[in-house]
Amino acid sequence: MSIELKKVSKRFVDNVVLDGVDFFVAEGETVALLGPSGVGKSVLLKHIIGLIKPDSGEVWVDGQQVPLLGRKALALLRSRIGYVFQNGALFDSMDVFENIRLGITDEQQNADKDYCIQRVKECLRLVNLNEDVGDKFPSELSGGMRKRVGISRAIAGKPVYLLYDEPTSGLDPVNADVIDSLIERLQQEIGVTSVVVTHDVRGAFRVADRIALLSKAKIRAVGTADEIIASRDPVVQQFLERDFEMA
Repeated sequence: MSIELKKVSKRFVDNVVLDGVDFFVAEGETVALLGPSGVGKSVLLKHIIGLIKPDSGEVWVDGQQVPLLGRKALALLRSRIGYVFQNGALFDSMDVFENIRLGITDEQQNADKDYCIQRVKECLRLVNLNEDVGDKFPSELSGGMRKRVGISRAIAGKPVYLLYDEPTSGLDPVNADVIDSLIERLQQEIGVTSVVVTHDVRGAFRVADRIALLSKAKIRAVGTADEIIASRDPVVQQFLERDFEMA
């Protein structure tokens, strides 16, 4: 139940976004994909779920090469992946309960109607929200609460993999810290294989087992927080000095 990209390259017209990228996440591991905004981190995530096909290279998830999967096989794989969107991507016309229920697979919904109700309540509890939040609409929620509802929806289908796209983007430091704590705790409680795309160095160092730094279409460094800090790559050091105040 690992994720692996092998020599993946992708360009859009003359813009090379990924250039021979190797990226690996072991079963049960959390890897943060770190880098400045606009360098292709979200593009890499979209390769993992099969929304984008590489120009060259291989994308393996769950022992399957994603670009080669047919429609049914790809749909089945996606049912095993929870995706946390950068902006929450909640439907304004639906209350929180209905938004979270969208994350429950059709098979799970058809098996037991009561299951949906209990599962939504459970997912709200997992992200530290009261059950009565289920009756609210997205417009009634704070930015931090919308982020948590988005995470709740992503875990509703009991995924094997969780992909977070800038989970703390747009939040103040206090709420960003709440989301980082939540990611950390969820990893301990449900043990999924996770990729956290972020430009927040502190958050990446906190939640991830390993960090991969993407810059100028290439992975410049991979390792633990200590290994990244010790890197002598000038691009890595420049990024850390700009975005992370090391004690």
